[in-house]
Amino acid sequence: MCGIYGMVGLGSPARTEPGVLAAMGNAIVHRGPDDSGIYHDEHVRLGMRRLSIIDVSGGHQPIANETGDVIVVCNGEIYNFQALRRSLEAAGHRFKTHSDTETIVHLYEETGDRFLEKLEGMFALALWDRRRRRLIVARDALGIKPLYYGQIGNELVFASEAKAFRALPGFRCQLDRSALAQFLGVGYVGAPLSMFAGISKLEPGRALFVADGKIEIRRFWQLPSDVDQTGSAGDWSAAVRDEMERSVREQMISDVPIGAFLSGGLDSSSIVALMSRHSNRPVRTYSIGFQGSSGAALYNELPHARAVAEACGSQHREILVQPDVAALLPQLVWHLDEPIADAAFITTYLVSKFAREDVTVILSGVGGDELFGGYRRYLEEHYRASYRRIPQFLRRGVLEPLARRLPSDRHGRLLNEMRLAKAFVLADSMGFEERYSRYMQVFSAAERAALLLGDPEGVDDYVIRAFAGSHSGDPLRRLMDVDLATQMPEDLLMLTDKMSMATSLECRVPLLDQRLVTLAARMPGRFKIHRGDLKHVMKLAMKGIVPDSILQREKRGFGAPIGAWFKRELAPMMRQVLSREAIVRRGLLDPDAVAKIVAEHASSSADRTDHLLGLLVLEIWCRLYLDNARPADLADELKLSIAA
Repeated sequence: MCGIYGMVGLGSPARTEPGVLAAMGNAIVHRGPDDSGIYHDEHVRLGMRRLSIIDVSGGHQPIANETGDVIVVCNGEIYNFQALRRSLEAAGHRFKTHSDTETIVHLYEETGDRFLEKLEGMFALALWDRRRRRLIVARDALGIKPLYYGQIGNELVFASEAKAFRALPGFRCQLDRSALAQFLGVGYVGAPLSMFAGISKLEPGRALFVADGKIEIRRFWQLPSDVDQTGSAGDWSAAVRDEMERSVREQMISDVPIGAFLSGGLDSSSIVALMSRHSNRPVRTYSIGFQGSSGAALYNELPHARAVAEACGSQHREILVQPDVAALLPQLVWHLDEPIADAAFITTYLVSKFAREDVTVILSGVGGDELFGGYRRYLEEHYRASYRRIPQFLRRGVLEPLARRLPSDRHGRLLNEMRLAKAFVLADSMGFEERYSRYMQVFSAAERAALLLGDPEGVDDYVIRAFAGSHSGDPLRRLMDVDLATQMPEDLLMLTDKMSMATSLECRVPLLDQRLVTLAARMPGRFKIHRGDLKHVMKLAMKGIVPDSILQREKRGFGAPIGAWFKRELAPMMRQVLSREAIVRRGLLDPDAVAKIVAEHASSSADRTDHLLGLLVLEIWCRLYLDNARPADLADELKLSIAA
């Protein structure tokens, strides 16, 4: 795992001094504290920071081919590098190292631009073809690794993290107002936008080619559009089990200590159980729980994680968290680069830091819900058919008015069920795509209009637009296609990468193996969700491998009771950061609209957890990146507000 960065001249030689390149690397040193390397010639500058995982002593980057005409820097891991290496050696290529990265340069020599189609793994890479004076910058198929780019002066600049751009002379952080509107809509900023004006994110499965001063973006991977209607549930579950086991086995390859996150849910439990089958020593597992705070009991999954650890014989460790983690927020938002309204970034950072005490590589269960139908929102169409048997006059005249009066809070079981029922009933009159967009949104279009000052151009519904990219006739498959194109890379994977790399920990996601993702995409939806049973085929696949108690567990997200904390422990901090004075001074949002959101959450008339987290993180981001506040200074300020 590494961080990469660099630039290439657009129609003229590169002018950025090598010393500036080193400063870009220093800005992301947490991604690669073990090693660094730079290549530069008249036209291009390439740099990297390395976290040594495979071929610790010999995998120094940049890596070149035999003649020095092809040079590459890569952040990530190529999981099929051993098979690729064997075929390349048979074709006459000679390797200098045992690194997976060296495979890339020889594969490019052998196959040309098609080399990206043959790579299986998580990566962001930059390859310089010195003879053709051409740079290729690419992001892996699922978007597991991030990659930012932008035209700065007469150069195309790229980096694993946006903060590296701050090292460039004359670059000034400015907010992109279209990205702001999108962030308020879904709680994250989707590629190709970024929160920084003038900086874009490369979309998953894309490559950016720069030659002769021209920039071209090409797509090199996408999901198959067809669904295979043949085969039984048993056939599909056997195929899923085989692919999951292969993926876990391949992703356990490491020359440094490795472990796994364990929440006690089906996804992480499956990863740990399969790791145990292929390890000659107890697997190291790490879990996070909550204590001494509001909402802790509902989010505490430690008993379930312990049950799995005991069944698998893992070497298990736990960390307990209290709401004083708020003092960490400035540091975490700085590492995120962009605001994300998802409390999972807090828990991911804390459990990553905890695991880093023992291991350098961690396996995570991210991706199982999107592939195999694990979210409750996927049941919406299943229940909608029954709900619409109720006469319309009763639905409109009785149930909808009642639903509007229900309290809305996610931090107690009964209140959470009321929150979900309220959303379900009030979405009844909407169309299929609009209903799903509503489930995924933070602020609605009307709320954004009331909240935002000014009128940003080019604002659309990010989720509804993503539906245009799915051509499947299977409704469930369409929902999953949308999630894999939006929330997965730009929220879940982005925060997973940024928070684990903040602790210099490499996080691998075996459930997002390309072959496994392709298999899941071709599977009919009736096997993923069967008679209201979420992840039906995955449960069949893991029967006898994962404890039955875990197979039947209700879904619980990997987050924190942040909404409950906003009402009690963190209320002073929230009032300080989102005070009328602060909102007016920032000049982006209507202070009355913000005050209304705070009041609604406090009274439980509406669950405003994600809204408040988004607004809080946005203001902290502005202070860090627009006002140039130091994370430590801002943390001290927040600590004082909580203490008061």
